[in-house]
Amino acid sequence: MNRYSVNKFITGVANFLTTVFSPLLMPTYGVFLALWVSVLCLLPYGTRVAVLLMCMGITCILPLIFLSVMRHFKLVKDLHVKVREQRLFPYLFAALCYIVAAYYLFYRHSPQWLVMFMVGSALTTVVMALINLKWKISAHTAGIGGVIALIYEIHVLGLSALDLFWLLCLTIIVAGFIGTARLVLKQHDIWQVLAGAVVGFLCVSMTMRLFA
Repeated sequence: MNRYSVNKFITGVANFLTTVFSPLLMPTYGVFLALWVSVLCLLPYGTRVAVLLMCMGITCILPLIFLSVMRHFKLVKDLHVKVREQRLFPYLFAALCYIVAAYYLFYRHSPQWLVMFMVGSALTTVVMALINLKWKISAHTAGIGGVIALIYEIHVLGLSALDLFWLLCLTIIVAGFIGTARLVLKQHDIWQVLAGAVVGFLCVSMTMRLFA
């Protein structure tokens, strides 16, 4: 393979990681993990699938529709919202969706720690919206940072249904790949990538620890 082919391959992998680990999918991944690796895995399979699909609809599909409408009216350049100045309203709408999802989980009598995971995700998004007024922080690493915090807190709170050490290690490695992908695509610098991960981890971990 020549240098051009290698660069094209690396860019393709980076774009793939950016899409698969989109910030809009992170709450869904988090709920999936909560329902399948914590004590909640004892719930009926149909119940877990129904909750997962509803959370995905609220936290992923609705924000995606909102972004599509904004793009139609040329309020954002693209669905990835690469322009920092265009991120405020999409972020705030996403945060609202996370609050709605938290209420839904509360309504379904979910444990407080799972509700607080969604509240922490909303807090993360609000903090990012404020930071993005001046600085383009990475939403991708903030999302995976929140998932890492969820796995860590499930372990610390003694809620795991299995040994989460290797899952936690794997998720941290995935976070590294995601951050690298954002650097390869020149969407962020190293500090924006690290800041995103820290914000995501702290907002979710502190919310779960303080209010769960």
